[in-house]
Amino acid sequence: MRRGPFRAGDRVQLTDPRGRLHTITLAAGAAFHTHRGYFQHDDIIGASEGSVVTTTSGIDYLALRPLLSDYTLSMPRGAAVVYPKDAGQIVAMADIFPGARVIEAGVGSGALTMSLLRAVGDGGSLHSIERREDFADIARGNVELFFGGPHPAWELSIGDLSDVLPEVAAPGSVDRIVLDMLAPWENLEASAVALAPGGVLICYVATTTQLSRLGEELRADGRFTEPEAWETMIRGWHIEGLAVRPEHRMVGHTGFLLKSRRMADGIDAPVRRRRPSKGAYPVDGDWSPEELGERAVSDKKVRRVRRDVGQALDASVVTGPTPEMGADSGPADEDV
Repeated sequence: MRRGPFRAGDRVQLTDPRGRLHTITLAAGAAFHTHRGYFQHDDIIGASEGSVVTTTSGIDYLALRPLLSDYTLSMPRGAAVVYPKDAGQIVAMADIFPGARVIEAGVGSGALTMSLLRAVGDGGSLHSIERREDFADIARGNVELFFGGPHPAWELSIGDLSDVLPEVAAPGSVDRIVLDMLAPWENLEASAVALAPGGVLICYVATTTQLSRLGEELRADGRFTEPEAWETMIRGWHIEGLAVRPEHRMVGHTGFLLKSRRMADGIDAPVRRRRPSKGAYPVDGDWSPEELGERAVSDKKVRRVRRDVGQALDASVVTGPTPEMGADSGPADEDV
């Protein structure tokens, strides 16, 4: 349902003359109101994508279906989302291909899930694992709203990766594993068993502390190639005539990506020669969630977002203490 005229139930992205965006869901008989007039949804329903609709005060709005990158930035969210710039890097650098069997752990609000589903296609397989049931409900609601219903290639399980993965994937049967969680090194054993030789492990972490710990744990494990780490930043440009300059604002740091590949069974990874500086390796000890950069999401916000995506908790259900946050440990959306 990505082509053809607009229909009732379609999400539409409206752009005003100053470039401000509004996303609405079309409904027969409804109206879109602004401080400068309004228009009826029926004025858009049946029109071609790329049409212009005018409010009662003469303001023109360009109407288009939102791209996936637009949708992930405007959709209801509980946990912070993986931004499109990072999702694109994950799909490309992990070589997520049509038909691939992919495991994702740490679903959060479902932003990365949608990019992975687009990449594996209907003939692939994406099994997402999330520790928090409320985050899983939000992700399910966002994914089904975007795709118009359940995706044929997607399964969603609630629990810890180390417990769920051996039950859903035979040893050596997984092509790619994507981890977005507070302490991904705790799941290296389960990931190494599930990955096929040559398979890719790619992790998204928010802090340099996590990045350092993960890299050293991968080297110590011995079943993975030398890890590669990077970040991406996007700086837009203003282009108008000869007035060509960088934009004043940019999408800077959101998180780090680290990639490694599974070695063949019984083969040790070559040791890369390096000369670490004095004091590069701290004394052993447990690192607290706060030191790793964890930021909790309030129960009130999660309840509101669940309502927004049609996954509200039954009022008759008595909830207990909120589980420890286990996914999308990046910066909160209001801080980015």
